[in-house]
Amino acid sequence: MDVFYAYTYSTAAWFGIQAVPLMLSPKLIITTLSTEARKPTILEEYLCRSLAFTLLTLAIIAVLLTGTIPLSSSLSESEITSDPDDPKAPYAVPTLTVTAAFHAITAFYAYMQYTRHGQIGFALSQIGSGFLASVGCWCLVFGTEKGRISKRTGADKRTSGWPFKNEESDRKKGRKKL
Repeated sequence: MDVFYAYTYSTAAWFGIQAVPLMLSPKLIITTLSTEARKPTILEEYLCRSLAFTLLTLAIIAVLLTGTIPLSSSLSESEITSDPDDPKAPYAVPTLTVTAAFHAITAFYAYMQYTRHGQIGFALSQIGSGFLASVGCWCLVFGTEKGRISKRTGADKRTSGWPFKNEESDRKKGRKKL
């Protein structure tokens, strides 16, 4: 679950990195991304600051709902898992799904804006969100379920030999090569 924790904290940090400039200097962001030189309107400044507060709220919610920071007062020795039956983090997988989808949509939108306008800010957003979307999808595919590990061999029982042959297994079972 180390990748899951890293993803959760990276998501919160990425939201924070995006929120701080929007909150502290919306005029700078607006003039940097605008095509013509003009003074930003009050509505644009308000929407920038609202987006900043929304991103900070999403960062806090992502960290709390995934169980990375425990909400209970009792300390336990066991790790927080993404198992749906885990009482410590019942919303870990849904939060992971929503944040990974958000990162994917944001990366796609930033890519579209970059190809249209060619500004480096969109390219940076695309890289950051795209990386987090791929890590989030990796966590969804590989980190949300425990593998079926064999007690005898220590290997995952769900693996198959396709497209590569498992020659060691064939040798142990006495199978002939075709």
